[in-house]
Amino acid sequence: MKITIAAVGRMKPGPERVLLDDYLTRAGQAGRALALGPFSVTEIDERKARGRTAQSARLIGAIAPGAVAIALDERGETLSSPDFAHLLARLRDDGAGGAVFLIGGADGHDKALRARADRLLSFGPMVWPHLLVRVMLAEQLYRAVSILAGGPYHRE
Repeated sequence: MKITIAAVGRMKPGPERVLLDDYLTRAGQAGRALALGPFSVTEIDERKARGRTAQSARLIGAIAPGAVAIALDERGETLSSPDFAHLLARLRDDGAGGAVFLIGGADGHDKALRARADRLLSFGPMVWPHLLVRVMLAEQLYRAVSILAGGPYHRE
């Protein structure tokens, strides 16, 4: 099952980019045997989509046919890492064509995107910088693959 992170903004070279690429590479390598992956990132250029409505429309456009849309939003539910892993496994086992995780810009998602999303997910009540959210999501994707593979990365 293909997994995409669709995010508003461009990530420049730097430590966040290194972490993002590292976790997605690890997830891709470990996920192959589990039919999870490839993992990719689609970036929405803020200069071409100014404002929450335009950015949300571009994010909606990044949802591939047959993919499950999961918006990262402060209104969403919080999951434990094992629950997140089981969510990915259920989507895969139910035959989802992919999963697209949607990360909005500084003003978040508009109502149309939240209504289009199949699920809203939150990393807790705190607000996180959008570049770090990408890294945190990539780490959780790798952790989920590790959990499903029975690997030692996640300790309970």
